[in-house]
Amino acid sequence: MAEYANIIIDISHEKLDRPFQYRVPEGLKNRLYPGIQVLVPFGNGNRTIRGYVIELTDEAEFDKDRLKEITAIDMEGVPVEAQLISLAAWIKENYGGTMNQALKTVLPVHQKTRQKEKKSVTLAVSRDKAQEQLAAFQKKHNTARVRLLEALLDTPKVPYEAVTGKLNVTPAVIRAMEELGLVTVEKEQFWRNPVSALNSSAAAGESPDFTLNSEQQQIVDTISADFGEEHYGTYLIHGVTGSGKTAVYIELIARAVAEGRQAIVLIPEIALTYQTVMRFYKRFGDRVSVLHSRMSQGERYDQFLRAKNGGLDVMIGPRSALFTPFSNLGYIIIDEEHESSYKSETVPRYHAREAAIERARMVGASVVLGSATPSLESYYKAKQGEYRLLNLRTRIEEKPLPTSEIIDLREELKQGNRSILSGRLQELMEDRLKKGQQMMLFLNRRGVSGFVSCRACGHVFRCPHCDVSLSQHNNGRMVCHYCGYQEPAPKICPQCGSKYVSGFKAGTQKIEQVVKERFPEARVLRMDFDTTRNKEGYEKILAAFANGEADILIGTQMIVKGHDFPNVTLVGILAADLSLHISDYRGPERTFQLLTQAAGRAGRGQERGRVVIQTYSPDHYSILLAARQDYEAFYEQEISYRRLMKYPPVWHMMVMLVASGKQELTEQCARLLWEKLQQAQEKGKIQGLSMIGPADPPIAKVNDIYRKVIYFKHENYAALARVKDVLEQFIKRHREFDGVTIQFDFNPMNGF
Repeated sequence: MAEYANIIIDISHEKLDRPFQYRVPEGLKNRLYPGIQVLVPFGNGNRTIRGYVIELTDEAEFDKDRLKEITAIDMEGVPVEAQLISLAAWIKENYGGTMNQALKTVLPVHQKTRQKEKKSVTLAVSRDKAQEQLAAFQKKHNTARVRLLEALLDTPKVPYEAVTGKLNVTPAVIRAMEELGLVTVEKEQFWRNPVSALNSSAAAGESPDFTLNSEQQQIVDTISADFGEEHYGTYLIHGVTGSGKTAVYIELIARAVAEGRQAIVLIPEIALTYQTVMRFYKRFGDRVSVLHSRMSQGERYDQFLRAKNGGLDVMIGPRSALFTPFSNLGYIIIDEEHESSYKSETVPRYHAREAAIERARMVGASVVLGSATPSLESYYKAKQGEYRLLNLRTRIEEKPLPTSEIIDLREELKQGNRSILSGRLQELMEDRLKKGQQMMLFLNRRGVSGFVSCRACGHVFRCPHCDVSLSQHNNGRMVCHYCGYQEPAPKICPQCGSKYVSGFKAGTQKIEQVVKERFPEARVLRMDFDTTRNKEGYEKILAAFANGEADILIGTQMIVKGHDFPNVTLVGILAADLSLHISDYRGPERTFQLLTQAAGRAGRGQERGRVVIQTYSPDHYSILLAARQDYEAFYEQEISYRRLMKYPPVWHMMVMLVASGKQELTEQCARLLWEKLQQAQEKGKIQGLSMIGPADPPIAKVNDIYRKVIYFKHENYAALARVKDVLEQFIKRHREFDGVTIQFDFNPMNGF
């Protein structure tokens, strides 16, 4: 029973105030929890104000005799903030970090933004009076006033921007006209709406462009029946590429909206936003909105207020959209649920899938996961009965899956072909260009080259601040993608003086050059991080390709996820091995997912698609099974390896990062933490724990910060959470850790 409570006063989405500590009275010691509303005394007088408990503790931060006591639990109702604070407490408990970090995660709009106004100038007198004044102004040659009155006699209400812009009437003239009582300036507040620019043909209430087939209808009926009986759960829809998962989502949400519920739709990349929102906009009109990191602060603020005030039914966006303040949430949909972007790479390192399931449990909602290549974690839980597995085995209109060819690049080299494009791929590209069909070339890289090295002595040019190689870019500079360090590309090797210095491995820019040289008549678009830096970069490139303004789209992972281009009949995967040989046990899984998703972009129209997979590892099971699009066979083989090696999802893993600017201090603190857990194991406080380390992470130094990691494995996730708690308490009690960063990552997707 905690003695004290840390409480935030008058919290709102636009501001995070500091917490205040209060004593917990005897009568409330078993009744408080993070997120609950309470009434507390505040200020010097007898004022009582509402607050939210964010943390319960036995440690007084101030003189306990000076702390005030909580007055009572507020019984008037629980707003959405209380739900999100409870979720923040759960995230802190399960993923580490501070409560403040968790709060900033679940309440992402911290700063109030001024609401936009729409102003207009209106004629305030009769037409006769206006004509009389117009004649007077003409006599006095008051040309600006004449222009304004003439415009208002023609149109009695004119937008303010048109008056000051097209009519060139200054604000001073408008104010003078107001003082004369001739005009009034009306102000109308309005919401910033990020979907307002969508094509007007996608009008509200317009029928969606699909009819559910029997498989889709069965899934909708199954989930809806449970929902209607208030049996809320987690469902995994395993649907092959092009099987119509989005149509299922829309129908489920439409039924929930009809009952006054709301829905959150999570998507893995900003690149998916445009096409996804268009589908939902056709069904729900202005009651759907979107959130993503490229929106302005004002746009984000307005969307949260619209959701909180009941102005929206559906919110679409990447991970942060999970925390939309809906008060009557019905569904959380997670599309492409296997994507690693659902895992936060900053503290707290939560997974959106698990946080979504917890939020749904708190509020009485269902979670629907969808993917053609489910994560092993989700499929494992579905096999164990924790999720309900539902299948979409055929494409819409029973269109066939594309046929795939595997090209052995070793044989290409033997035949003298040193091009990025295999002979077979070039042949198929020529054929598609003649037929007026489109194609996509996928490479999981960006920039011109992966790293720069000397071919004479092997010297690799590295960042002086990080333990990584520099990447060469088209502007003649080498860049560190971790800290931003740059230097000019070298002409000669500083080690041996050789002039044979060049980049190794091709990037998207290099492929674009090769394709344009080989097919000069082709219209080529490139889509990667560099070409989509602008706010609307994704939408412009995707819209141009969808409208047939290009024949070939070259890109990184963002082009292969969820897009639907009916005229694409050929997909070339240029470097299937790049994700296979990474220093991560998930390499084969990521490779299978990427290849399957890439292949799924082909043949969504009338013509059957074809996929060319270029690889140096043509016999690897992940590549062979991706070519066959055989997920079940891949899952059985991969899960057997995970079981053998005690990797997730069969076992759980936690990685702890120890980092500081001093190498010796980093190593010392890592050893102290290791020894603490060894002692706990010897005393029997922690059993069944496997530990590896302390060791160097894949990148041992970033921006002059030295790093060490310790890996922990256990069959039980809760046991790893207890290990985290033990270590956090140990760190708090020892000054050796001052100035040292400690982070935890559970079941890591990318590692530190």
